[in-house]
Amino acid sequence: MAHGHAMPTPVALPGVSKIIAIGSGKGGVGKTTIAVNLAIALNRLGQRVGLIDADIYGPNVPLMMGSTQQPRVGEGNIIVPNLTHGLKTISIGYISPGDKPMVMRGPMLHQIIRQFLQQVDWGELDYLIIDLPPGTGDVVISLVQTVPLTGAVVVSTPSDVSLQDARKALEMFAQVNVEVLGIVENMSHFTCPHCGEVIDIFSKGGAERTAQQFSIPFLGSIELVPAIREGGDKGLPIALAGPKSPAAAPFYDAAQKLMERAEAAAAKSSDVIEIR
Repeated sequence: MAHGHAMPTPVALPGVSKIIAIGSGKGGVGKTTIAVNLAIALNRLGQRVGLIDADIYGPNVPLMMGSTQQPRVGEGNIIVPNLTHGLKTISIGYISPGDKPMVMRGPMLHQIIRQFLQQVDWGELDYLIIDLPPGTGDVVISLVQTVPLTGAVVVSTPSDVSLQDARKALEMFAQVNVEVLGIVENMSHFTCPHCGEVIDIFSKGGAERTAQQFSIPFLGSIELVPAIREGGDKGLPIALAGPKSPAAAPFYDAAQKLMERAEAAAAKSSDVIEIR
């Protein structure tokens, strides 16, 4: 970077305790499904949760949350986030609804991400979950320049291609000094509803091995269950069924593990600040 230009210093959001980015190296791994269901599980486990849909080009959160409501703009141009299923949420899909593709240059993208963080009335939150666009890059840079992230979660399927991309995501988070708090393996296996046989569509366990290889916690595997997709399509994510539902339970386990990791990471970073 050219000297003379200092990197913008990230500024904590008042009242927001922990900020977690959820990313993947590639699209199509069900990252938004994981983000939404984790956010709901955290909320049902007693946490105050916000959810930012940072996928500006293909926002899926409105569909999955079953809300198309336009957010209100309050005093001083502060956006009031939508409250759906107990979560405060914001998405570009609420602001420019419909199928119009968003065409944007880098600086505009950066502005929107900054606005979603700084100009939204988040109030008091234990967790602000950020659903990143697929791939790596611009949005993450904008994020780390704007707010201090507590950590990240990487979503992968067990397929080799997806794992290769997950490794890229791990490297990217390492480059910007964001701790990866865990890996979730999505669409890990399928149980035949007729005979009960477990079918490993993508060769199960790949993400867990990747997690071990990089010494990163494994937050669990989410089965390929039609109910999970159906819930997302209907705007009623499966986690709403609660921790006793077999399809929802893995999200609650993952949320519990994530909370432990995030608490530890947050405690570590507050130590660092006191020493200076």
